[in-house]
Amino acid sequence: MSTTQSIKQRFGIIGTSPLLERALDTAARVANTDLTVLITGESGVGKENISKIIHALSARKHNQFIAVNCGAIPAGTINSELFGHEKGAFTGAVNDRKGYFETADTGTIFLDEISEMPHDTQAYLLRVLESGEYIRVGSSKVEKTDVRVITATNVDLEERVRKGKFRDDLYYRLNTVPIHVPALKDRREDIHLLFRKFAMDMAERYRIDPVRLDEQARQLLETYRWPGNIRELKNVAEQISVLSENRLLTAEELIQFVPNIAKRNLPAIADQDGRGGEGLQEREILFKFLFEMKNDLNDLKNLVFELVRQNDLTMPDTSSYRGLQASAHPSTALSRHEFQPREAVFSAAHDDQPDGYKPIIIDKSEKDFHKAEVVEASLNLFDMEKDLILKALKKHGNRRKEAATDLGISERTLYRKIKEYELG
Repeated sequence: MSTTQSIKQRFGIIGTSPLLERALDTAARVANTDLTVLITGESGVGKENISKIIHALSARKHNQFIAVNCGAIPAGTINSELFGHEKGAFTGAVNDRKGYFETADTGTIFLDEISEMPHDTQAYLLRVLESGEYIRVGSSKVEKTDVRVITATNVDLEERVRKGKFRDDLYYRLNTVPIHVPALKDRREDIHLLFRKFAMDMAERYRIDPVRLDEQARQLLETYRWPGNIRELKNVAEQISVLSENRLLTAEELIQFVPNIAKRNLPAIADQDGRGGEGLQEREILFKFLFEMKNDLNDLKNLVFELVRQNDLTMPDTSSYRGLQASAHPSTALSRHEFQPREAVFSAAHDDQPDGYKPIIIDKSEKDFHKAEVVEASLNLFDMEKDLILKALKKHGNRRKEAATDLGISERTLYRKIKEYELG
């Protein structure tokens, strides 16, 4: 049995994703060292579990393990919590107090949400990492500690370093061994396995039959984005196990418990111009315009096909010449339509046709044939956006509030675009 498989079995890890196995393999390799580890990943992916695996596989496994959420400790007291304080150091300090670094000596301390640590505390932490020394709040005596430090964050620390919100020297000291825990959307092959595990746990706990999903419900489960990751999936499994009357859920029943599960997130361009959501709203106008163009083309195709049908015209046989390509769907047939000279169409369609057959003939004489003019529509996105705004204003009689609602943008964005295009 491989190391990764033994870790999964020992710690109850569910999943076959290569990304997950890479994270577990890195954790196993670094466990027997004292190197600092930075665990990254979205909220709810199980970063603390990775820290516990590292501690349990290390030589410090019989000593203390302390998990600290840096974001949950007020900035005014975090130094006292981490490094301790002397009696009388501040109001309310009625006794000496050990900090977490003193309590976890020879053990492991896990600092979650390290990005929320205040700037002055970051300097104290850097000193502990480099020399193992710290000073209690209100004291002048230097203390020593031997602690393995593991940190975690769900934000981009490099970005915070660039913005001056996190010390660069501390970042490089913490990032000695990075471990990335994949989000649930990046390991879709594990989603149903995890759901089944949570459902079985609930069934054993309350002595009920485990809830199961049919094929369509399973597809919905696996294609959902799961912004809350494993934590959200577990909550859904427990909720369904308790509240569902049926033990085999359909897609419709699953949607009742998780209404957002049927929604699909279209690709979006990240905001790069510093205008918040306005840039995305403007692009939504363009997407809407393109969808309307597609609908107009389909309506035009259907209209032509209906005119052919009402005038008792018959689609020619395509076996002997290139003409109308018959199809079950009108838009498909007309999309492959090729006009031919009158003589070619007539000669090909005249022979061996049933009685009452009326071919479609294009007369190319100068008297009654009008040449089709090919017009290249503008593909400029700004021109399309401007045109769509004009249509919306005309539709609603220049009432900008109604026009903005129809376009799916804010009035502020509409006013700015009207000024930009000089439409008002």
